[in-house]
Amino acid sequence: MTPRQNRHRDRAGRGIPEATVARLPVYLRALTGLQERGVATVSSEELAAAAGVNSAKLRKDLSHLGSYGTRGVGYEVEYLVYQISRELGLTQDWVVAIIGVGNLGRALAGYGGFASRGFRVAGLLDADESIVGQEISGMTVQHIDRLEDIIAGHGVSIAVIATPAGAAQGVCDRVVAAGVTSVLNFAPVVLSVPDGVDVRKVDLSIELQILAFHEQRKAGGPDGFAPLAAGETPAGAAHYVETVEA
Repeated sequence: MTPRQNRHRDRAGRGIPEATVARLPVYLRALTGLQERGVATVSSEELAAAAGVNSAKLRKDLSHLGSYGTRGVGYEVEYLVYQISRELGLTQDWVVAIIGVGNLGRALAGYGGFASRGFRVAGLLDADESIVGQEISGMTVQHIDRLEDIIAGHGVSIAVIATPAGAAQGVCDRVVAAGVTSVLNFAPVVLSVPDGVDVRKVDLSIELQILAFHEQRKAGGPDGFAPLAAGETPAGAAHYVETVEA
């Protein structure tokens, strides 16, 4: 069993809910900001406000890590950064390959936050011959034919797929077959993967559509109807929300 699989099993054994796991990076970002300002301790109320959650939820989340703070003092920022980083696996390096070097792929390749958070981009790959060979953010774009070699040679743990929709599933199948079990998908398509493979999907168009939905509600509802009462759902919205959540 790999260290990554061990970590997942340990997390499951401690019973940390996935919703809590999803909030840990938000807490870490807030704590890192406090640390950079030289703040040594923080109360649950202050940290919750910085993270955009209520303090009771934050205290419950952190209790899953065995961190309860000190009454009248709060949480030690440096130690809490270490605890969350360790839980998220950020105390070791994770090697990333970015497949698809269009505008989005280029932006991801140049994102400075990867290295500071324990992620090392080891490969940029594309099928477009006009892009292959270009230098982007200090790396040379490799042809997609070298995908398996780069995964094996660099020990890639996470594949970032930023290809057009039509190519995404084929690329995903190849990275999974090469042993990668974590995929971050920016392609506008739902990927099919076997059990044991984790996929996180980032779809900016869906996020914009959800914001448009809320803007429409605030503006008076679809087709100029009166504003919705609290808890009321516009006609057809239930089907849309179910589709997005699926």
